[in-house]
Amino acid sequence: MKNYVNAGEHLTIPAPYNAASGTGVKSGSIFGIAQFDVVAPADIVVVRKGVFAVAKVSAQAWAVGAKIYWDDAAKLFTTVATSNLLVGVATAAATNPSGTGEVLLTGQVV
Repeated sequence: MKNYVNAGEHLTIPAPYNAASGTGVKSGSIFGIAQFDVVAPADIVVVRKGVFAVAKVSAQAWAVGAKIYWDDAAKLFTTVATSNLLVGVATAAATNPSGTGEVLLTGQVV
């Protein structure tokens, strides 16, 4: 097929801000995990699908299957929907307090 570009799981986009490898990156409605460290506005590769161990709001407990959102202001994953982007679901329970959780990024675009 002549018009196929790629599967869309890894996208190269201009970094909207400085990001470290393994952290969340949101550019418009595109969300992914930074594949490497970047200083904006250089291009970055973000991974949009898969299970990742991520930094979360420490004061939250996560249940398996809970909807997980990206808080772009705090640069943390959260269960709070208000003003945040839905990015996936928790794949493991995470306690309160704890700084990390596991999330399945679904690669959806809103």
